[in-house]
Amino acid sequence: MSGALLTNFAGVPFKNPVIAASGTFGFGRQFEKIYDLSKIGGLCTKGLTLEPRPGNTGERLWETPAGLLNSIGLENPGVDAFIENEWPHLADIDTVTIPNVGGSDLDSYVQAVSKFNDLPVKLIELNISCPNVKCGGMAFGMDPDQAYAVTKAVVDESAHPVMAKLTPNAPDLTGVARACEEAGAAGLSLINTIQGMAVDVDRRRIVFDNVYAGLSGPAVKPIALRMVHQVVHAVSIPVMALGGISDWRDALEFIMIGAQCVQVGTMNFVDTTVLPDIVDGLETYCTKHGIQNLDDVRGIL
Repeated sequence: MSGALLTNFAGVPFKNPVIAASGTFGFGRQFEKIYDLSKIGGLCTKGLTLEPRPGNTGERLWETPAGLLNSIGLENPGVDAFIENEWPHLADIDTVTIPNVGGSDLDSYVQAVSKFNDLPVKLIELNISCPNVKCGGMAFGMDPDQAYAVTKAVVDESAHPVMAKLTPNAPDLTGVARACEEAGAAGLSLINTIQGMAVDVDRRRIVFDNVYAGLSGPAVKPIALRMVHQVVHAVSIPVMALGGISDWRDALEFIMIGAQCVQVGTMNFVDTTVLPDIVDGLETYCTKHGIQNLDDVRGIL
């Protein structure tokens, strides 16, 4: 493999810019049975909170014509269990593991992040965008002042660079992005899912116990492109883009509008080798067009 895909994100080197999105890849164990995880640039873990969470009740997934609604509710084993049971395994894989950290209030965010301070973590993703929890999550990402407060508190506590994951449901997305930058975030990732809902006509009821759920998949890609484009032009820190990426062409679209890296989420459920296939597709594109590094086309649009 050439060096065309080598990427630097906020001082963190990635062998390529293709990252598994949080919540769609677990801790990688199922996927490493299918391919060598060292081929991808990195992986964002399932969202982790200070305490274990059982997740939401009722229906959690609902397929739509061009995407997926989910209401998982940050089900996870908690940070301590992750560090004890999953981190040692992930640390042996030659790729960048990015813990995705959520919380229900400011203190729980800070405490959760502090538990990673003694580990050789290269980048932390701060989840202020989950739409499927009643406390915390997206509530912190909807308002610039709230986003600033939680990002500042976490950045001050963390021994590692922090990337804030933004919600597309914020009325002032670029305002939230700038607030996170001012608070010290090393980078941003967007978009998380867009709130939607579904109705089960046979049971004559709303599908999800929480009524609303998060829509992801190909349906959201045009919206994600627009939002990433807006945020890239609003901040000086790098952006990791996600939202409906299904193949290498989709990934390249986001890179051409300025994304430093891309994350792939829902498509992992459809095509389990989509991540290494995107890596191969980008490599082939660079070779075909004589591109020495993706920087040659990054942000050209």
